[in-house]
Amino acid sequence: MNVLISACLLGQACRYDGKTKEYAAIHELQKKQHICWIPICPEQAGGLPTPRDPAERRRGDVITSKGADVTAQYQQGACQTLRLAQMFQCAYAVLKEKSPSCGCGKIYDGTFTRTLTDGDGVTAEVLKKNGIVVLGESGPFDVLRKDG
Repeated sequence: MNVLISACLLGQACRYDGKTKEYAAIHELQKKQHICWIPICPEQAGGLPTPRDPAERRRGDVITSKGADVTAQYQQGACQTLRLAQMFQCAYAVLKEKSPSCGCGKIYDGTFTRTLTDGDGVTAEVLKKNGIVVLGESGPFDVLRKDG
């Protein structure tokens, strides 16, 4: 089974701060031989550099901490991510939680105060609208288990 995954969760230094975000739960999933991981960083796919200014969603747009509107780059990255998911027939995606791109269910509210609000990142929203099940790095991963 092909599963799309945020590249930072696999150790690629592509986060806004140039770092990675690895989790024990992801390492456990990597041991599953029936899963073929398809990594992508939607922000890089949208043309943004690493490192880059932090960004958050605000009323549908994506704005950096310095006030720059990077919505177009996030939308481009979401389209590229969807294209990759469709090319590899991914029914599932494991994405970085809270991100303005990858967050699913809860994202930062656009005030840069680390306050969470209900919502999805741009990429998570696009994937969900196209029938791809989006999971955060903390799971639950029952749907990815071979017998589950």
